[in-house]
Amino acid sequence: MATPVENHRFVLASRPKGKPVTENFRYETEQLPPLEEGQLLLRTLWLSLDPYMRGRMSDAPSYAPPVNIDEVMTGGTVSRVEASRHPKFNEGDLVVGVTGWQTHAISDGTGLLPLPAGIPQPSMALGVLGMPGMTAFMGLTHIGQPKAGETLVVAAASGAVGSVVGQVAKLKGLRVVGVAGGSEKCRYVVDELGFDACLDHRADSFADDLAKACPEGIDVYFENVGGKVFDAVLPLLNPHARIPLCGLIAHYNAEDLPEGKDRFSLLPRVLLTKRVRMQGFIVMDDFKDRHAEFFSAMVPWVRDGKVKFREDVVEGLDKAPEAFFGLLEGKNFGKLVVKVSD
Repeated sequence: MATPVENHRFVLASRPKGKPVTENFRYETEQLPPLEEGQLLLRTLWLSLDPYMRGRMSDAPSYAPPVNIDEVMTGGTVSRVEASRHPKFNEGDLVVGVTGWQTHAISDGTGLLPLPAGIPQPSMALGVLGMPGMTAFMGLTHIGQPKAGETLVVAAASGAVGSVVGQVAKLKGLRVVGVAGGSEKCRYVVDELGFDACLDHRADSFADDLAKACPEGIDVYFENVGGKVFDAVLPLLNPHARIPLCGLIAHYNAEDLPEGKDRFSLLPRVLLTKRVRMQGFIVMDDFKDRHAEFFSAMVPWVRDGKVKFREDVVEGLDKAPEAFFGLLEGKNFGKLVVKVSD
């Protein structure tokens, strides 16, 4: 690295109170030092924006440590090796890692994986063939344990995880009902992804619509959202239903318990009387050694068009905060990625 490289990055400036705002981030420019032996310089091509990032902005106890104040915001990336003094990486290699919201990074190689062979476009390693796709596949197959003829409901059905959950469930012979925000997303889920039905959770009649769409009850509910969607699902669960608990995006900005009567006693009663299994999971912790199983199933499905995907591409790192705010409000349509550089 003969001349200094200028890195542009977003760091966490303050912790949000409720919804994140622009002031919680700070945009910085820094000069990176020369590479040392065993290091490599990465240039970010693609940055993934995901709901879990909201939790990492908080210092509340969680499954992973929070982003520290003045630290680069975390995030999955696809990067190009610009220079290398590392024996396992060469200039020009494409790698998948977690280098965060920045244009460049210096790495010692820890946590970097070569871009999987055969991927049609690199950004797919952050979506259908990356963490979201693996979350969908492992949560559904290992916790949901789908059986042909059953009914599955998945929230955030047009998103990176929900869209894969529903398509894999269809391949396994289930009746699939999606839940999404707005008629456009619902049309896409049915017409393009092949779900049997999709319901707009914004409709006043949503709970009744869900009951009509699931006349034989719900056997598997893949939970991404929480809130009123879960409220509508709960009374429709069949005995021995399974609930893979992936996310609760409706609650990520909450600072207090929800208003209204306390409904907590209803949940354990349903879990007990119907013998429902509800299991939370973090895919990169609980299934970190199952990449081969995931790729062997998903790559052929994607290649053959049996599992389709959609990306919502934002151009430029400077647009990341605004896009992230929209993600938490359901404004994205498909897997949200930032194109940082060519």
